[in-house]
Amino acid sequence: MSNGTSDMQSVQERVQPLLDGGHVAELAALLTELDLHPSDVADLLEALDDTDRQAALVRALPAELASESLAEMEDGDDRADLLGALEPSKGAELLHELADDDAADLIGELEPEDAARILAALPLEDAAELRGLLEYDEETAGGLMTTELVAVRAEMTASQAIDEIRRQGREVEDFYAIFVVDERRVLQGTVPLGELILADTGTPVADLVQEVPVTLTADVDQEEVGRLLSRYNLVSVPVVGHRGELLGRITFDDVIDVIEAEQTEDILRLAGVSDEEEVRGDWQESVRSRLPWLFVNLFTASVAASVVFAFGRTIEEVWYLAAIMPIIAGMGGNSGTQALAVTVRRIALSDGPLERKSDAVGKELLVGLVNGVALGLLAAGAAWAAVEWFSLDPQLPFVVLFALWGNIVVAGFAGAFIPTVLDRFGVDPAVASSVFVTTLTDLCGFMLLLGLASILLL
Repeated sequence: MSNGTSDMQSVQERVQPLLDGGHVAELAALLTELDLHPSDVADLLEALDDTDRQAALVRALPAELASESLAEMEDGDDRADLLGALEPSKGAELLHELADDDAADLIGELEPEDAARILAALPLEDAAELRGLLEYDEETAGGLMTTELVAVRAEMTASQAIDEIRRQGREVEDFYAIFVVDERRVLQGTVPLGELILADTGTPVADLVQEVPVTLTADVDQEEVGRLLSRYNLVSVPVVGHRGELLGRITFDDVIDVIEAEQTEDILRLAGVSDEEEVRGDWQESVRSRLPWLFVNLFTASVAASVVFAFGRTIEEVWYLAAIMPIIAGMGGNSGTQALAVTVRRIALSDGPLERKSDAVGKELLVGLVNGVALGLLAAGAAWAAVEWFSLDPQLPFVVLFALWGNIVVAGFAGAFIPTVLDRFGVDPAVASSVFVTTLTDLCGFMLLLGLASILLL
């Protein structure tokens, strides 16, 4: 209904008093009248901080709106608690309104006893379909797919196929491709609806079949699914069994949330935060997910600090090095983080067999060489001014130049090399790269600065 910020603000002004006062029946009537999108209703459901009030609102809404709003809520305990708080018959009614993949996602979030109660209240055929989908891991193609699709037999004529599409299409929402199968339901390809309509009525469907650019097996990881749909600009992709039989389909809208979730996971891991931490989670979850990584970082930082300890006499003799050390380490850390972020993203997007991920190492090494010269000369100029102003050792600018230059080169190399090697060995490069890169740049930065100072300034 609403198509702008001002519209949503006026809706909030009408909804908020009812929301705050817990006037559920009036709120349900207003939401039905406003004809809000289910995602907006989902936001309102999440704003109700009491499961009983959420359940009361869901009961008061029309079944179709309630089910779609439930599916639009954030994955996790909140919507599972809400669905579990409903009567089994009501929960079954809502799931019956949803596509089977969305219904399976909701069932999968429930406690086993709640799931069993709702499945028992569903028609046998619907319950069997959901149980079949629940057998697949939720982060695989099988966990994303829906079994609701339109398929015709290759031996049909164009006229027979159109009749079959009309029959199946009444039960299937938003079908984007017509799949062609043989008598054993083995996928033969797809046929464009336009070609079927324009073909002579007696033309065999087999003559119109087009090859499918990509097929997936049910065990393919969901991140790979997202990459393939994006790479080949597909709106849907078939999921097949190991003998080629058609199991279901995945559409682009099923993958949008997956891509967002995977990108969020990569960003959190790049920052050294476990992907188990919910972005909207409470502080206890944040402590549990971050503290182990901070322990690791404490150990690696101690390794870098040991270099400073080893050059204690140099620092004692050349006290102003203590002011320069954070600059060298900080610039190296920032350069390494830049190279790391670009490389991890490049690896994530390099899903084609002809793309070479190792090219990132040479590129970042060259970038480090150029940036290191520019920044090193600038820092050496500042060091020369300090030499003149404070009567320091005239060799200091050379120490700063080569220490900063060398550390930025090391940072660029490490920021590209470490994630590339981890990826080659099958390890997610976003998990541990940042800890190793920052440690290496600190270690090399201190070693270069203090080592050169020991040679040139003492």
